[in-house]
Amino acid sequence: MTVAIAAGVRFFQYRNKSGSRRAVYETSLTLASLANKSGALFFVNDHADIAAAVDADGVHLGQDDLPIENARELLGKKKLIGISTHSREQAVVAETAGADYVGFGPIFATTTKDAGRVQGCAGITRIRQAVSIPVIAIGGITRENVRDVIKAGADGVAVISAILSAPDIGRAAEAMIQRIEHTEAEHQRGTDNA
Repeated sequence: MTVAIAAGVRFFQYRNKSGSRRAVYETSLTLASLANKSGALFFVNDHADIAAAVDADGVHLGQDDLPIENARELLGKKKLIGISTHSREQAVVAETAGADYVGFGPIFATTTKDAGRVQGCAGITRIRQAVSIPVIAIGGITRENVRDVIKAGADGVAVISAILSAPDIGRAAEAMIQRIEHTEAEHQRGTDNA
């Protein structure tokens, strides 16, 4: 995490599908402290109660996790709640229920998890048109395809393999951030000239 923070990453999600709840809590406590000291946002995946216990910035829920309304009761109004979605309908329901952002995907094929049918960049555009909250693209995103993902309407991207599998995590994170910032700047220039 410290290498990614130094590279400029400012949003972290701790995801542990196989560890005990105690192990998830203890690791989350350490990571929340690290993120807080650096000014980065830290989210716990799946567990709203653990997110509340470690004073994380928020929780990222799956479709089978605690409903957003109940997570909000645990976390309060100031914490952020995101949820993974795989269809327009799920994204609209999430926004209506009070989600602060939706994760949407998988955009491309991924080996990190089985998240259903590949949605492609056209899927991002459909979701962007359906909701007013931020859309974070998930699944198979790399430095090579992130430009298309941002241009399609994603407000951000969630990546694991593109950074953690790289020989140099810091350089991979920096390259991804630079590509996103460059694409956003291009888009802004195009909007200003319109």
